[in-house]
Amino acid sequence: MAKKVAVIGAGVSGLVSLKCCVDEGLEPTCFERTEDIGGLWRFKENVEDGRASIYQSVITNTSKEMSCFSDFPMPEDFPNFLHNSKLLEYFRIFARKFDLLKYIQFQTTVLSVKKRLDFSSSGQWEVVTESNNKKQSAVFDAVMVCSGHHILPHIPLESFPGIERFKGQYFHSRQYKHPEGLEGKHILVIGLGNSASDIAVELSKKAAQVFISTRHGSWVMGRISEDGYPWDMVFHTRFRSMLRNVLPQVIRKWMMEQQMNQWFNHENYGLEPQNKYLMKEPVLNDDLPSRILYGAIKVKPRVKELTETSAIFEDGTVEEKIDVIVFATGYTFSFPFLEDSLIKVEDKMVSLYKYMFPPHLEKSTLACIGLIQPLGSIFPTVELQARWATRVFKGLCTLPSERTMVADIIKRNEERIDLFGKSQSQTLQSNYIDYLDELALEIGAKPDILSLLLKDPKLAVKLYFGPCNSYQYRLTGPGQWKGAKNAILTQKQRILKPLKTRVLKASSDFPVSFLLKILGLLALAVALFFQLQWF
Repeated sequence: MAKKVAVIGAGVSGLVSLKCCVDEGLEPTCFERTEDIGGLWRFKENVEDGRASIYQSVITNTSKEMSCFSDFPMPEDFPNFLHNSKLLEYFRIFARKFDLLKYIQFQTTVLSVKKRLDFSSSGQWEVVTESNNKKQSAVFDAVMVCSGHHILPHIPLESFPGIERFKGQYFHSRQYKHPEGLEGKHILVIGLGNSASDIAVELSKKAAQVFISTRHGSWVMGRISEDGYPWDMVFHTRFRSMLRNVLPQVIRKWMMEQQMNQWFNHENYGLEPQNKYLMKEPVLNDDLPSRILYGAIKVKPRVKELTETSAIFEDGTVEEKIDVIVFATGYTFSFPFLEDSLIKVEDKMVSLYKYMFPPHLEKSTLACIGLIQPLGSIFPTVELQARWATRVFKGLCTLPSERTMVADIIKRNEERIDLFGKSQSQTLQSNYIDYLDELALEIGAKPDILSLLLKDPKLAVKLYFGPCNSYQYRLTGPGQWKGAKNAILTQKQRILKPLKTRVLKASSDFPVSFLLKILGLLALAVALFFQLQWF
């Protein structure tokens, strides 16, 4: 008899968890509190309690080839970076293709998830839900928590003396939808993350003046990288990841500075990070530097104090006639349907083995999917998490002892602080390719580059020097997909398809292309040899 799995939430994590359950022969039931799929990526004009909220203009920061599910490429005519409505369309196509909607109970809220009395032997859970004012209880063999971490706004008002006497309007970025109603105003945006930058840029086109206040600064990148390719297809390669891992910190910092300052000098724009050694997630914004250059946005330091109509900054400067303050200060998260003894949130941190499993459970039948903030796309990340979790539920993969898991959590947290710092906004941060490989190794889906170099050198070169996208994790092992190799070799075609809307006369190939391929193979062999020396 198939094991029954409760999936909480029908956003991206919930949808891919459903598919992974079906792939493994499990029997999933998804509980979604709203009337539709999509979670964070389904824009609604009104903010709803208990649901993630985005502004109308949101566009993905990761490209389509790096964001699609591993056995389901996005349509080649889709743009490389997607408006939220286009991404939702992809999710709908995905859900239809794999017939996932039949597993979802919409407008159903999960009230509680509790261990059954015989949990130590059965590993089962009692899940209580409510729909149409009727409560129901059901027993499940496993639970996948896919409720996200962009729901509860974090507004540290205690850090802004004088806020109680400020006469203007203030709200969290979660409340922001579009610039209508804010024309001609003087607006202060607190924070310098992706949402803060997007909102500041959009408002600056209609406001009288926008100020953006940052405590620590940030690197800012555009979506367009070398030769016009999407940034993440250039940044996230196994070769570059290896260099970042093995090079001394001083050299790594110098390389990062050089790379980030190629577009513009961050120091001149007041954006340079306070601690340049940290591998904090850069801001992805194509327009922020130009809006600063126009004077439409002015970068300010931390707010020291607020008065009735002005903001006083820590450098002593004062900006008068502030009408609106937007707090783009991030989110906290909680699991109101879980007891603290299962997953306790402290200082925006949870103790989960590899960001997924509570280490103290007698049976590993509860997993959090998507409670992570990788330096790359979240979609391939949650897919690999779900692939691993479902195999753990089936008993095909086993977790180590509680002692080993706790030690790993402590070590991982120390490494995270060393790489990303102690800021609350970085508590879920992780390296991208390293984490993907870690998950893939658990299920036997990590590609063996050295072996491939002997069998299929062309593919090996693509895997090591090309973008590390999700198709790589369908080449081998459980869930192997016959189309994975072709998807890797044809990704350039899907990148260029939506760009080439004007037909041009084809240019001849450069005659040394064959030589470049040979050099690529030699470089791969040297790189692999160099990497093996570190193990």
